[in-house]
Amino acid sequence: MYRYDQYDHALVQARVAQFRDQVARRLSGELSEEEFLPLRLQNGVYLQRHAYMLRVAIPYGTLSSNQLRALARIAEDYDRDYGHFTTRQNIQFNWIELEQVPDILQLLADHEMHAIQTSGNCVRNITTEAFAGVAGDELIDPRPLAEILRQWSTVNPEFLFLPRKFKIAISSSEMDRAAIRAHDVGLYLYKGENGEMLLRVMVGGGLGRTPILNEMIREALPWQHLLTYVEAVLRVYNRYGRRDNKYKARIKILVKALGIEAFAQEVEREWEQIRDGVAELTSEEYTRVAQNFQAPDYERIDAIDPDFGAWLARDPAFSVWVQNNTRPHKVSGYSSVILSTKPGASAPPGDVTAEQMRVVADLAEKFGFGEIRVAHEQNLVLPDVRKRDLYALWKALRAQNLATPNIGLLTDVISCPGGDYCSLASTRSLPVAKAIQERFDDLDFLHDLGELSLNISGCVNACGHHHIGNIGILGVDKNGEEFFQITIGGAQGKDSSIGKVIGPALRAEEVPEAIGRLLSVYLSYREVEERFVDTVRRIGIAPFKEGVYQRETARVEASA
Repeated sequence: MYRYDQYDHALVQARVAQFRDQVARRLSGELSEEEFLPLRLQNGVYLQRHAYMLRVAIPYGTLSSNQLRALARIAEDYDRDYGHFTTRQNIQFNWIELEQVPDILQLLADHEMHAIQTSGNCVRNITTEAFAGVAGDELIDPRPLAEILRQWSTVNPEFLFLPRKFKIAISSSEMDRAAIRAHDVGLYLYKGENGEMLLRVMVGGGLGRTPILNEMIREALPWQHLLTYVEAVLRVYNRYGRRDNKYKARIKILVKALGIEAFAQEVEREWEQIRDGVAELTSEEYTRVAQNFQAPDYERIDAIDPDFGAWLARDPAFSVWVQNNTRPHKVSGYSSVILSTKPGASAPPGDVTAEQMRVVADLAEKFGFGEIRVAHEQNLVLPDVRKRDLYALWKALRAQNLATPNIGLLTDVISCPGGDYCSLASTRSLPVAKAIQERFDDLDFLHDLGELSLNISGCVNACGHHHIGNIGILGVDKNGEEFFQITIGGAQGKDSSIGKVIGPALRAEEVPEAIGRLLSVYLSYREVEERFVDTVRRIGIAPFKEGVYQRETARVEASA
């Protein structure tokens, strides 16, 4: 994994000293909150409903064991003993005292981490999939290019004050697990006919109040032009993006207004001016970064360990966990393991305690190479585990409530923190997530349902990515009362789609039963092994709408 060089260390340490002075001036009253706002946002500090929140960057979702232990220390010493992992592969601490932030940032810097550009109208954390470098279906490891993008975009003065925030994701697997279609810029890395690295560039995606999937503007872009082409996109956006209305300031609105062809032409004209400039990548620069992502010293394992096979046959619970919570590895004898942060009603989705972090850090060293990944779905991943160690790992994870075998199932809920913390939220999303997990806690039933994603957002900002959940739930305020709108048919990946609203919003207490009715319709129409989203695409939303609302009307009339 990547290690800071002298420039990284110098930049991050300078930023810590700078922000320490800015915090001191804010606390003394020398800076007003209005003056302090852009300064704290550039350092990942939000003022939320009850306290300050600090968002820490985890570039492309990769952590070392020592870094995770540092995050555990922050949770324990400066927060309320937990952190919240997000869909942007970051971690948030929700109960931070402003005067302590410089010390936290220093602790992060000492462990090669920071909170720079995790907020504000700038290029945010570069993301990719949690299995980058190890996935069995990966074409090329995208992490070197993700790191190059990180270095280029961090404190790049030209793009620190964009019209709005800007998000970039890169993927290179047969199954896109980075949701690249929902990003301002989505990059797909693949091999050309001669084995050369090429990029498909897509722009104009984003969720929020106007959900749009991005569209392709460049096919077969040579990797050497990654930075120059992305710079051209950002320059066009910076020049023409709206600054008079923040709700219409995202690049997706600009692309929609101009049309994809006209936007692409603008980018091409801009690119012609800079394509052969100093930002063109060289093989030497790629090699310099890529050497930090060399494969670890894997054992040669030619056959499955007999003890592993015996435990699969002997312990049904272990077998179910292996089936649901492990993924194929490119190296024989290894698996990637997903640690579920969604045990059900006992913990909010994405929340991990300090103790759990320390245990995971230890397990990553004991059973892997000291590396942990953060998944887009808010779970954690141990990327390199020998199959013969899976049983011992499973038992250790069960003791920490991190082994629920529900990955990709209904209760693997993606949810933002909602109104319990966020000052922007219209509703409390976590109680709804809890109620759904309580209502559907039968693992046998969940496995019978099969692959099904459920995403919840507490407001139109869509931090829970509800638009691309097979079932999406959006919280809306109606005269001070919380209601929840349901969409179905959303999906991420190469067959991404935006969910469609099935009808009027429901009260919080009505949502779990409405989900139950959706599932009843699904099971009535489902063909053999058909996924929920495929059933929706085949029959449309009308049967689901009828199943939810006609039954609800009949229930109300019967009780009248």
